[in-house]
Amino acid sequence: MGELRVRSALVTGANRGIGLGFVQHLLALPNPPEWLFATCRDPNGQRAQELQQLASKHPNLVIVPLEVTDPASIKAAAASVGERLKGSGLNLLINNAGVANNRTLDTETLDSMLHVFTTNTVAPLLLSQAFLPLLKKAAQGNPGSGLSCSKAAIINISSSAGSIQDLYLWHYGQAISYRCSKAALNMLTRCQSMGYREHGILCVALHPGWVKTDMGGKVEDKTRVTVDESVAGMLEVLSSLSEDSGTFLNWKGKVVAS
Repeated sequence: MGELRVRSALVTGANRGIGLGFVQHLLALPNPPEWLFATCRDPNGQRAQELQQLASKHPNLVIVPLEVTDPASIKAAAASVGERLKGSGLNLLINNAGVANNRTLDTETLDSMLHVFTTNTVAPLLLSQAFLPLLKKAAQGNPGSGLSCSKAAIINISSSAGSIQDLYLWHYGQAISYRCSKAALNMLTRCQSMGYREHGILCVALHPGWVKTDMGGKVEDKTRVTVDESVAGMLEVLSSLSEDSGTFLNWKGKVVAS
């Protein structure tokens, strides 16, 4: 597989876990992005210290404040990024920000369901809408009929927990709202691939594996992977994508049952 080359990229939920891993790995590429936008709710807060340290060392890394459940915040972030890019467009949008809980069929609530759906499913829709003009510009700046991440792409970080066929890790927890939100995100990705193909934008959902993060919990299991393993695998997959738009792949590039 070739090396991923993008002029610009944006990662949501970038202050920790998989999002921070994406930022670290993108900065470490032989040809890192000229502009790498890392979003989080509180760029100056305690939980963004590692991201702040990276930004102090890498002038191409810009931290952007963003609350993904707030349309006004999304609009402001898109405007800020557009101003920095000065008309060149955004090549890669990685919708990584997400939340989870382990509520069961008996304990799931309206508020919990709405919060998880808003963050995991609605936010990627609204973010993609807001950044669509910049993604279109990037695609137009890379002539040719093929699709690729170096041209323009929306990557939705999903989960095999949203697989209706497999019900991944059911024995570890029901996580009703999380599973339903990720199943819906997979459908959103498919819809985006159908709607945005004509603009030259690739859309893919990725399962990062059961990653050793705070959100992934502390259960010890031999199938778990580190953030480094997961992100390195996903970036390798992204470097090879072309006509895979609308598919649901894991961090090793294999198709996941929907």
